[in-house]
Amino acid sequence: MFPVGLPLLLIPFALYNVLVFLTPGFAWDHEIWNVHMMSGSDWSITPAVAVVAGSVLILLVEMLRAARRGGRRAITDHVLSMILFVAMLVEFMTVRGVASATFFLLLVISFSDVAGGFAVSVGTARRDIVLDEMGGGGGGV
Repeated sequence: MFPVGLPLLLIPFALYNVLVFLTPGFAWDHEIWNVHMMSGSDWSITPAVAVVAGSVLILLVEMLRAARRGGRRAITDHVLSMILFVAMLVEFMTVRGVASATFFLLLVISFSDVAGGFAVSVGTARRDIVLDEMGGGGGGV
């Protein structure tokens, strides 16, 4: 499906950049869908809301991936996620077109991916160390 270690949060980051830089006049706040609620009010979905909501769902997938992986593959994932976060941070601080609340939320989601992935890996490593100390390393005869 995806190459090993490719951070899935690269998708909303790339989408944001394509829309901002290749589509002049793109507005993040125009309504793309309107849902009439049972309460009688209308809920407007904008591109900004859609991208952030999709990114949160992708973050969930990334956390599930981090919980399953171990060893060298997990390290590669973390390094690539950190590189993506640093690139997003640098772009946020230096490029005028991305200084927006939407991009900031994508940056926070990317940071959550890095921090959460690290926390999951540390917890997994701790569990593995305890199992090895107990003789449950699986290296039987």
